[in-house]
Amino acid sequence: MTGPTDHPHSPDHPGHPVAPDFAGRTALVTGAASGIGAACALRLAAAGARVRALDRDADGLAALGRRAQSLPGSVEAVCLDLGDLDAAERAAGDVDILVNNAGIQVVRPIEDFPPDAFHRIITVMLEAPFRLLRGALPHMYGQGWGRVVNISSVHGLRASAYKSAYVAAKHGLEGLSKTAALEGAPHGVTSNCVSPGYVRTPLVEKQLADQAAAHSLPVERVLADVLLAGQALKRLVEPEEVAEAVVYLCGPHASFITGTTLTMDGGWTAR
Repeated sequence: MTGPTDHPHSPDHPGHPVAPDFAGRTALVTGAASGIGAACALRLAAAGARVRALDRDADGLAALGRRAQSLPGSVEAVCLDLGDLDAAERAAGDVDILVNNAGIQVVRPIEDFPPDAFHRIITVMLEAPFRLLRGALPHMYGQGWGRVVNISSVHGLRASAYKSAYVAAKHGLEGLSKTAALEGAPHGVTSNCVSPGYVRTPLVEKQLADQAAAHSLPVERVLADVLLAGQALKRLVEPEEVAEAVVYLCGPHASFITGTTLTMDGGWTAR
């Protein structure tokens, strides 16, 4: 039942199934050279968006551009280290869709955690999203439409030992996303998180040795005994699955979803 102020058939909430069409929209995706970021960039370009793909990996961005050549939209490669916060803010100045995805990981006990690594992780994974939002929101507010999707993690909802910086950054990102949702609502801007469990990405593959050392396990046992131990579904999430969730949150049937988290953790947080 709808009330007198509900508009279920407004242009942003169609009354029938509609495939997302982002023709004419500019999207910015960070950490776009591989993994979730690359999957999001390709999926948004497949839906017609002009995608600005940010990463410091020039070779990975070049490979992404080749993969995107036949898509309806386009991919513009921008080689940028998110540690350059002023440049990150400038890069977001005209975007309609912002996907904060870039992430790095170090696995160490707190007493052995390198302070410079902690600072770097917080900068890239929390301060940079804040600066990107600062850059993007004025344009979104001005046109009365915008979509922000923050790639968080189950570690934005639950902690794990030996990941103090990553867990702190993801918990902070969840809070930043909710604040952006409250501030953006009067301006037609939604902000949400997608929080997957372990995804089949280079970031996960690179931490297997660190996890093995931290837990005194052979590397070959880390996936089953550590990474997937808390999940009901005993497999990694595929980057393309996360990208579909991102596109859904940017699409016409998600216009009333804001300030929340779409959790893709295989049942981890159901316990």
